[in-house]
Amino acid sequence: MMKVTSLPADDKSCGWFHLSYPRKPEPTHSGHRNAHWVVVGAGFTGLAAARQLALRFPDEEIVLVEAQEVGLGPSGRNAGFAIDLPHDISAEDYIGDIELAKISLKLNLAGQSILKDLVSQHAIDCQLKACGKYQAAVEERGISVLEAYRKGLDKLDQPYQMISADELPDHLGTHFYRKALYTPGAVLIQPSALVKGLADSLPSNVTLYERTPITDVEYGTKTVLKHAHGSITADKLVLANNSFGMRFGFLQGRMLPIYTYGSITRQLTEDEQSALGGKPFWGAIPADPFGTTVRRTPDNRLLIRNSFSFNPDGRSNQKFNDRFVRRHKASFDVRFPMLPDVNFEYTWGGALAMSRNHNGFFGELAPNVYGALGCNGLGVTRGTITGTLLADWLAGDQDPLIDYLLGAPRPNTNPPQPFLSMGVNMNLKWGQYRAGRES
Repeated sequence: MMKVTSLPADDKSCGWFHLSYPRKPEPTHSGHRNAHWVVVGAGFTGLAAARQLALRFPDEEIVLVEAQEVGLGPSGRNAGFAIDLPHDISAEDYIGDIELAKISLKLNLAGQSILKDLVSQHAIDCQLKACGKYQAAVEERGISVLEAYRKGLDKLDQPYQMISADELPDHLGTHFYRKALYTPGAVLIQPSALVKGLADSLPSNVTLYERTPITDVEYGTKTVLKHAHGSITADKLVLANNSFGMRFGFLQGRMLPIYTYGSITRQLTEDEQSALGGKPFWGAIPADPFGTTVRRTPDNRLLIRNSFSFNPDGRSNQKFNDRFVRRHKASFDVRFPMLPDVNFEYTWGGALAMSRNHNGFFGELAPNVYGALGCNGLGVTRGTITGTLLADWLAGDQDPLIDYLLGAPRPNTNPPQPFLSMGVNMNLKWGQYRAGRES
């Protein structure tokens, strides 16, 4: 029996969670039960895997186990971009190998399509807007990034629009940015509302247990998952818990739980909306990866997301929320000086399951144990499609995208501690410093 040494523990101040519709969590599991299929993790990946397993095996029950409440974990804490385009920051043109970029585009578009269909089919109220995204720059370095990405999009034959500084206020309200690259294919969502809606519309042969963190696991012909109130024995186990997969004994020392932080304002008054101007809702990501993401939501709030911390145990730490909210306010004030009296209502952190080579894992981890782990910041679309395709693969399907995922490089091994924390923290600090005014 192996002890799970770190359990999910996200802060309770996630604005997306509290601003989405209230729901009654499903019961915590108690007692002892057997199940053919057990999925651990009810984020985008786990919800997609459980749904697709239920559809592919309609006569079998699928058990889905979530350590916290649905919508409170990392999938409900991101900035709410369902990205379509590849964005390889290690490549000069942000596209890299064109054939790999085309596959990445197919995966992202497939994930988007699944989510759009489910939102429509189940009338999920998650503020979904297929309004594209802006990638905005203020520093010369950021403008160079936009020009390089523009050339990459030409190679990939994808549409875009370059928007100059004098045009941008009509789009974003603010005069802060000097240039932006607009791409029409991104979809914006309220992430916690979407996760809640996906959970509440699962097929009838899925049983969801919330607030059931697994504390011990025993592998063998079957897998025994123990928790505080009992155990679940799985014939086949699917891990969809990203960096916590390391706590279950897999990909140890290969993933990096990087936290990033967001703050969201109260709703703007009509006068404040008028003072801001621009479009009624939009999303802007920074040209520099360490810069600030900004959104105006359909319910007239403004989101600021920036700053990073390396939390090796995968758990939140309130000291970072307290520290970075000041940076959020400075980023807000320089972008929106016309809104001096608008303050934040919520501030929170959320984990990204990163790897040093930006690759995840897809496939068999051990006999009768499978996983789709490590979304590297693309959890909304990539988690959805990898969870779905993993279930299809387990049902016996053959598909070029499945073949690609099975054959893709695995996450690189990390250096040992304390060198890992020293290196990651130094890189995060340097990146945020180098972002300059885009931070």
